[in-house]
Amino acid sequence: MISTEQRPMLRFLIVQTAASVVGLQCWMILFNNFAVEVSGLDGLQIGIIGSVREIPGFLALLAVFVMLVIREHRLSALSIVFLGAGTALTGMFPSFTGLVITTLIMSFGFHYYETTNQSLTLQYFNTATSPLIFGRLRSLAAATSIAVALLLFLMGLAFSYRAMFLVVGSLVTAAGVWGLLQDPTHKEVPPQHRRMIFRRRYFLYYFLTFMAGARRQIFVAFSVYLLVKVFQCSVTEITLLFVVNNAVNYVLSPAIGRAIVRFGERRVLSLEYGGLIGVFLVYAFTGSKLIAVVMYILDHILFNFSIAIRTYFQKVADPKDIAPSMAVGFTINHIAAVVMPAIGGALWMVDYRIPFVAGAVLSLVSLLAVQRIPRPASVTDNQP
Repeated sequence: MISTEQRPMLRFLIVQTAASVVGLQCWMILFNNFAVEVSGLDGLQIGIIGSVREIPGFLALLAVFVMLVIREHRLSALSIVFLGAGTALTGMFPSFTGLVITTLIMSFGFHYYETTNQSLTLQYFNTATSPLIFGRLRSLAAATSIAVALLLFLMGLAFSYRAMFLVVGSLVTAAGVWGLLQDPTHKEVPPQHRRMIFRRRYFLYYFLTFMAGARRQIFVAFSVYLLVKVFQCSVTEITLLFVVNNAVNYVLSPAIGRAIVRFGERRVLSLEYGGLIGVFLVYAFTGSKLIAVVMYILDHILFNFSIAIRTYFQKVADPKDIAPSMAVGFTINHIAAVVMPAIGGALWMVDYRIPFVAGAVLSLVSLLAVQRIPRPASVTDNQP
């Protein structure tokens, strides 16, 4: 049940999350075509920009120092402003250097919003409510993704890339400015430590966060590539798959949040990693295009179970550690983004099945690790 004092923060997170999805999806949907058709970039340059895009995620721990001079909810809204500005400016600077700079601006906005979004949710909603909020926000993100894809399709009939980037980026920026004018906080939330926090008792959270990042990178880098390269899926089929994925997640994300509340993080994460072992092995050895597509959808559903890692941390953490720990965790999660695509790409060249078998092994290790999560009866609620 959401209390009256929590409603301003929920409203703030809903608006800012929707804006974040709008900005990111606009950039991702348009960027590759813009880079090739307008900027004339080659594969190496696009690869470099892809690596640059992950740098802000790796540097998310610096948010702790930014919060020394700006309150966390204002940093969250300011991040949306940066995301919108980076998106709006993309179409105006079609050179390689220009796209590197605008990508950095956009990416810092997106990654710092994700860090503060997770932190604010865990601070302002207790352990019985936060999984429901995470599920609700994931559902909102899925619905917004579909709406953005439809909007860009219609705009593409009449507008240039430059105009589309500018219009959508300006809308996102306006949402960030709205957020800067809000104060959704209340005084009952414990003040956060404003320094790096590394504690031995959080090791399981750090480990699961790293493993989730590694597994996610295998999915991002190779699952769609598998469908295109091995099973010859067309652009139309991939687009339809994108819509189906988001429609499924719109329906299921709230149910995942409720499952975490009812069954606990240990059972939910065990189901996730047990399922992923099967998904990755099927990816590796199936010869059926239909089965591979079904595995892609199931993979995408299981990814949403990872919110249980954060809600587990909420139950075992000192409430004052949440903001700095989310920043550190986001950096740990992105360590894999730096190394996994390159390692996986090299293994793919030997045999495309190897990255997926490696994903199954990582999932098995994670399955064993989550058995260390205490059962619900032995985990206390640290929230007021």
